[in-house]
Amino acid sequence: MPSLKLRFNFSGFHHCCNCCSTPKIPSFTSFQSEANIKSTMDRLTSAARLMIVSDLDYTMIDHHDPENLSLLRFNALWEANYRENSLLVFSTGRSPTLYKELRKEKPMLTPDITIMSVGTEITYGNSMLPDDGWEAFLNDKWDRKIVTEETKKFTELTLQSETEQRPHKVSFYVPKDKAQDIMKTLSKRLEERGLDVKLIYSGGMALDILPQGAGKGQALVYLLKKLKSEGKLPNNTLVCGDSGNDAELFSIPDVYGVMVSNAQEELLQWHAANAKDNPKVIHATERCAAGIIQAIGRFNLGPSTSPRDVTDMSDSKMENFVPAYEFVKFYLFFEKWRRGEIENSDLYLSNLKAVCRPSGTFVHPSGVEKSLEECVNTLKKCHGDKKGKQYRIWVDQVLPTRVGSDSWLVSFKKWELCGEERQCCITTVLLSSKNVTVADGLNWTHVHQTWLQGVESASDSTTWFF
Repeated sequence: MPSLKLRFNFSGFHHCCNCCSTPKIPSFTSFQSEANIKSTMDRLTSAARLMIVSDLDYTMIDHHDPENLSLLRFNALWEANYRENSLLVFSTGRSPTLYKELRKEKPMLTPDITIMSVGTEITYGNSMLPDDGWEAFLNDKWDRKIVTEETKKFTELTLQSETEQRPHKVSFYVPKDKAQDIMKTLSKRLEERGLDVKLIYSGGMALDILPQGAGKGQALVYLLKKLKSEGKLPNNTLVCGDSGNDAELFSIPDVYGVMVSNAQEELLQWHAANAKDNPKVIHATERCAAGIIQAIGRFNLGPSTSPRDVTDMSDSKMENFVPAYEFVKFYLFFEKWRRGEIENSDLYLSNLKAVCRPSGTFVHPSGVEKSLEECVNTLKKCHGDKKGKQYRIWVDQVLPTRVGSDSWLVSFKKWELCGEERQCCITTVLLSSKNVTVADGLNWTHVHQTWLQGVESASDSTTWFF
């Protein structure tokens, strides 16, 4: 008899008898676009359970981790436990141009809110709609022309690339040994010309000049006030950073904060001078995204064990059925299956078939339609086909919607990375609880996928599964 550890259990998914009628399938075309995946804070009808506000470079993203394992661990934790009722905010010094480049390079989730250009730009959702109110607020006592005129008088300042020059941000490189003197003199000259500006030095090399009301901290204060006015102030907020331009985040009252273990000297010095006695701010012992996960656990903000850290997912149990957790689990299993990290056992496949409705169908992004049972059978031949390769799968924006008394529709983006090649499709899965309670589990009834626009797609239907 096979070991229980070979059992692949979807935490209570049960096979329905053949007599169960298939629930009416909604029009999947209405869900098959990124724009229709609800991702702004408007999707929340009440206060967010948790809002994470994180810097990107060397905080959420570890550029010294070629496998991106800490980031993928965070992705799995967030999508399995937080996406549906929490808010993810990326707060970066990068301009929109460099932010979008980073998204193409790293397996990042889609944030609900993006704060860019050192807190001078706030956008929402997949389409990155700008916050006009924030832009208007920053115009007070700001004149970019005057800033340009005064900074030209300092030969030590080197302009950063054109993409980093924004309407409310002028950015330079400055020698570390000259930074403090230049900042002091420049600040005085700009004040004399009637401007109220903020100078932020970070990374031991970068100098950003912003309106006084700008910055990562002020942008977050603005967001918190906006959420509070709508009755949606998050129950808890965790800010995460590694450099000087993140310091403002840790000054906001009532938020939790984590400086990742690889935080730069300038941030550690600021913390020692300003927040060393604040029990809500910690210096993690883990790098980057792993440090963020550590802080979630340290402050008891919610689940802090990533599904990627569960070695035997077949035995992982939950008090209540959570569709998002199940899909994260399934695609982690699929990744391990193709990497050859789990045994090629027919028992896994039979358990997969048991959660698929006999009449269930799968529509491949190419338009080819197959039965779910046939799809499970094809998994046999792809076991270990990615062994030894940099192959990863992650899901993004996993959001369930109840579409009937006994049916749910779960939409998400499914990503595959193999070496330098990235592919993504918008996936919708219809689940049915016909003849079983939702707590007992749901059956896979219909899976429909379309390629995400602008992302490379598989050349044929034989190289992309589920």
